[in-house]
Amino acid sequence: MLAEKLHKAHINSRKPNILVIGDLMLDHYILGSASRLSPEAPVPVVNVHRENKIIGGAANVASNLVELGANVHLAGITGQDPAGEDVREILAQKGIPIDLVFEDPDRVTTIKTRVIASNHQIVRIDKEDTHEISSDLEKKFLKELMPYIEESDVVVLSDYNKGLLTSSLSLSIIETCKSLEKQIIVDPKGLDYSKYSGAYIIKPNRKELAEAAKAEKIHTREDLIAAAGVIFEKTQASYLIVTLSEGGIAILTPGECQILPVVATDVYDVTGAGDTVMATLSYCLALGFSIEEACRISNYAASIVIKQIGSATTTIEQIVAAIEGSKRSVSKEQQ
Repeated sequence: MLAEKLHKAHINSRKPNILVIGDLMLDHYILGSASRLSPEAPVPVVNVHRENKIIGGAANVASNLVELGANVHLAGITGQDPAGEDVREILAQKGIPIDLVFEDPDRVTTIKTRVIASNHQIVRIDKEDTHEISSDLEKKFLKELMPYIEESDVVVLSDYNKGLLTSSLSLSIIETCKSLEKQIIVDPKGLDYSKYSGAYIIKPNRKELAEAAKAEKIHTREDLIAAAGVIFEKTQASYLIVTLSEGGIAILTPGECQILPVVATDVYDVTGAGDTVMATLSYCLALGFSIEEACRISNYAASIVIKQIGSATTTIEQIVAAIEGSKRSVSKEQQ
């Protein structure tokens, strides 16, 4: 039923308008093989076969949404540097407008370089500035956002704690969305979730929730509910959706918790899986699916991308096939 409903909604509904706001970055992959150790130090020597550059962070959420079939606008900041030019070029190639992608001469574009040999990550090298944007740039950014928020069905805040989404900017965006009755979904970072007060959905992973709630551990359902209670009290969010890795996805409202089991089988790379969940959630909610339905569909979307190396994307057709394939597997097991 869910697969059929998703297929029909995707085919018959108008394309939803989704605004993604957040930190932009460039994921640089160096792929090769390693068969010996360096004589200079006990580290692998990687013979490079190829290199890839992929947009990451909020740009990956936007890329996922394009593949799902949404009309997307992306708002973010890059430095005035070659990496920023790479980000713009890749966005243009994907058909994602760059009119809300601003340059900040006081920062470098975030680059995450991953060296991978035989499907194993050897090292990651980060180059970035994480200081907050200036108040002048923040005001200009918010002013430019206003008409796009008005035209959006759903707004996504993709916070990677790189300096764009200051507390004042986040709260101003959320307040605007609430006044216009727009659903706003937040992928949070950092310890202060008060900057997300009033959001419709906040989507941390288990580790992020534990840190923000100052919980020693989150192992049981009771741990999860207790930690979520701290965040609900601080933010008055309507929902917390917590990704639990091998534990699946939890849907929480104050005092209530529903856990959807994981559907993944093989796991090669979890990079960007949270972005895929964010994109699929926002897309499905914009089409009118319930929170539970949107989370179930997002679970299948994540199970597809973690079987691929790098920040991968998926399509509605692939998700429908995954749901149908899972049902056939369950039927065979029950026979």
